[in-house]
Formats: sequence, structure tokens, C-alpha cells
Amino acid sequence: MNNGVNVTALAVFVLFFLLVTVMGFMASRWRKADNALHLDEWGLGGRSFGTWVTWFLLGGDLYTAYTFVAVPAAVYATGAAGFFAVPYTIIAYPLVFLFLPRLWSVSRVHGYVTPADFVRGRYGSKALSLVVALTGILATMPYIALQLVGIQAVLDVLGVGGGAGSNWFVKDLPLFIAFGVLAAYTYSSGLRAPALIAFVKDALIYIVIIVAVIYIPMRLGGYGHIFDTAAQKFSTPKSPGSLILAENKQWTYATLALGSALALFMYPHSVTGVLASKSRNTVRRNMAIMPAYSLMLGLLALLGFMAIAAGVGSGVKGFNAQLSVPQLFENMFPDWFTGVAFAAIGIGALVPAAIMSIAAANLFTRNVYKEFIRPDATAADETRVAKLASLLVKVGALAFVLTMDKQAAINLQLLGGLWILQTFVSIVGGLFTRWFHHWALFAGWAAGMVYGTYQAYGIASPATKHFGGSAANIPVIGEIGYIGLTAFVLNLAVAVVLTLVLRALKAPVGTDETDPDDYGAEAGDPKTQNAPVPAAAH
Repeated sequence: MNNGVNVTALAVFVLFFLLVTVMGFMASRWRKADNALHLDEWGLGGRSFGTWVTWFLLGGDLYTAYTFVAVPAAVYATGAAGFFAVPYTIIAYPLVFLFLPRLWSVSRVHGYVTPADFVRGRYGSKALSLVVALTGILATMPYIALQLVGIQAVLDVLGVGGGAGSNWFVKDLPLFIAFGVLAAYTYSSGLRAPALIAFVKDALIYIVIIVAVIYIPMRLGGYGHIFDTAAQKFSTPKSPGSLILAENKQWTYATLALGSALALFMYPHSVTGVLASKSRNTVRRNMAIMPAYSLMLGLLALLGFMAIAAGVGSGVKGFNAQLSVPQLFENMFPDWFTGVAFAAIGIGALVPAAIMSIAAANLFTRNVYKEFIRPDATAADETRVAKLASLLVKVGALAFVLTMDKQAAINLQLLGGLWILQTFVSIVGGLFTRWFHHWALFAGWAAGMVYGTYQAYGIASPATKHFGGSAANIPVIGEIGYIGLTAFVLNLAVAVVLTLVLRALKAPVGTDETDPDDYGAEAGDPKTQNAPVPAAAH
């Protein structure tokens, strides 16, 4: 590994970083709002994004820098098991096609900004709405931190930040600068900033991936040699992975893919991208064309095998697999194109980090601040609080990255998927039926959270004593599977049983402020035309 600064690559990286910084600040004038001091404008881009803007926004939102780094790193370290991300994204889009248009419609009719807003309106329960909001914030925080970890990986390979003897401030100064720029343009432009930058991010990633899957195999002797080298590595007795999935890992693979697919659009930042769409049909069209990103993801995963064939990390004791792709790019590409590839990863961190911080800020403002602290807050008050909350969320993520071991960030992100999956029953169940009792849903959520967190806490790995993985024994079946999905099944079972009990006892149910027609409303319908709109700034 080269410990010097790659000046050419760094110059190209900085050039693209400056470009997206300018775009971030200019975004406040793109589709300029009549009233910027409203969450519909700052937090949802005026709910005005069409098919292509939404496609790039969701792509920039869901396919993060950590995806760019972690998926091929998993393939590099474990082989076939690392490909679970490909089937889970294939499963996810047909699944969410069934319910996201319904969420868009009811949210547009009632002016809902967050999934917790919908839960509050559907079940009339502040407690259930609060835990959905807090779970969303909790699951999002380590996800934002991991975007900064992705930037750090690029900076490490570029040789930026000083050597081992540098003090902590000098070493992390580039990360501070990136954080400051991200915070500034998000505060200024809201969701419009990542929506505009997503065009650059996605274009760069597609260019880099297409070049990589053609150019790198040409340099390495073709795909046959790449797969032969990977097979040789994984055939050694001490190898932790395999080129073909072992029989005892198939349940883990399948349950992780299914559980991740169910969780993907429960994340607040995913919902934010959907609610920013201008119409129900825009959502449906995007769920139909988003699988194009799954093709990219499959090609991206192959970079892990290419890194093996290129000898990345070979002979380096304790080599960090997360650096395998950045190091592969530096070894294989000319310096100028290495800068382009690193810019794709770096910008791929900024876009989702911005959307995640906005989504977390919306949750805090709508479902904690306005609901419990200041019920009489105006639209302008909400927007000001959301802007400040987005800064605090980023500060928390930055502190997390700087003070904790990177393995902790990775493990907590795995927990994030487990946690956010426990909101599925309340949100998706509520989109189709009012049968569930809100206290039964609360109990199911609590059971899933406690069980899943406890099981994950007990897993050790070579890098950590606790939270060292996401798979454990599935009760009754006896197979090893994804803890999040097991917790979800427990959550659903508790919610069903307690609902039957509470309905038999005729326990009071909350007020449902929605109507059946709300779930099919389109942008041109009278219900959506008369929906809550941004009020005059106070």
C-alpha cells in the first residue's frame, strides 16, 4: 500500500468535491419555493420531484458510499455470502410496489412528513408514533456515521491526513472539512441539495463501475483468471468464505436477504425520498425502474473478486477489507481516473448522509418536538428546529466516527436494520388494515427490539466481544438465520395474539383520521388538492 499522497488523484477528488459543494448551495434556488420555511419545502423538496429526479434521489439515497465499499469488501472476505445484497434489492422493489403508493397517497392527503406521522394518524396513538420515530432516528445515526467511514477509507488510501505520528486534529482535518460542507449546504438547501447532487453521484458511479468491470479484468487476465484466483483463496483450510455458498449458510443467506428487503423502505431516508415525489404514479414508475441499480450492484460486488486477483492486501497482516476497493482502484487505474473513482465514493457518501440527516430531523421535529414539547409550533418554527436538528444529527455521527472503533460503527449499522424492521408491522400493516390494536403493536415492537438486541449483543467476532454479527439460531427451526427477521416474526406474533385478546376485552382503540379513499388518492384528486399546504412564514 502506498503511504504517500496521490497528488493527481487528490486534485481530481477535490475538483469534484468543489463542484458538488457549489451545486449544494445553488440547490436552494432550484425549484425555488414560495415559502421556504415549511417542512414540505425544506424536508421534502416541495413534494414536487418527477420520475427522473426521484429515481436519482432514491438511487443516491439507497446506494451509499458504504454500499460501494462494503458489498465488494464482503465478497472479498467471504465470497458468495457477500452477494446477499443483490437478491435483497431484487426482492425489495416488487414488494414495496404494493404499499409505497398507498403511503404516498395517504401522506399527501393529510400532509404527513414522516412514517411516524402516518402511524399517529392511523392509530391515534402518540406512544406508538413516538417509538416509531425514535427507532427511525436510532437506526439512522450509525448509518450516517458509516458514510463518514466511507469518506475516511478514501482519504486513507489517498494518503491524506498525515502519518501515524500526526495529532488527531491534523489526521481528521479533511473529514472535518467534508462534514462542515455537508452540514452547511444541507442546512441551507434542505432536500433539494442531495436531489441535485445525486445526478453527479449516480453518473460518476455508473461510469466508474462500467469502466472497472471492463478495464480491470483486461489487466488481470480476464474473468476466468479472476474466478480461479478467488476459488483458490477460498479453498484453503483457514479461509472464512467460499466461492459457492455452503449448505449450512443457506438459511442465513436467505433470511438476511428477505429481512433486509423488508427493512429497506422502513428507513426514514427511504420514505423521505418517496414522499418527495410529485405523484402516486411517479412512485410506481420508480419502483419499476429502480432494479437497474441492482444490476449495478451485482457488477459492483464482482470488484471483491477482482481485488483478490489483483493481490490487494495479500501478505498484509490484519488488512482491513473495507479498503479493498479503494486500494484496487489506486493499484489498477491511472491516477486521474483513481481520483474520479474516489470522487464517486466520496460524493456517494455526501448524498445519503444529507438525506438521512434531513429524515432524522423531520422525525424529531414532527414527532417529538411538535408532539410533546411545543404543540403550538408554527410551520416556520418546525423548519427552524429541523435545520438545527439536522446539524446535531451530523455532529453526533461525526463524534461517533472519531471516538469509536470503526468496527463498532459497522456492527451498529447491522443493528440498525434489525431495529428499523420492527416498525414494519405498524407502518405496512396500517396501510392495509385497521385491525391491529395500537397497544398490541407497541408490545410487538418492544418484543422484537428486546429479543433482537439481546441476541445480537451475545454474538462475538474476532474484532469485538459483542454485536459481532447478525445471525443466530432460529428457535423451533434450529437453523442459523438473520436475527432481524426472527425478531420480526416474534413482533408480528405478539401483535396478532394481543390484538385478539384486546379486541375480546373490547379495549378502547384510538381514532383513525384516515378514510379508505385516502389510500388511492392521486395528485390531481380533490383530496390531494385540498391537502395541507405550506402556510405563510411567521
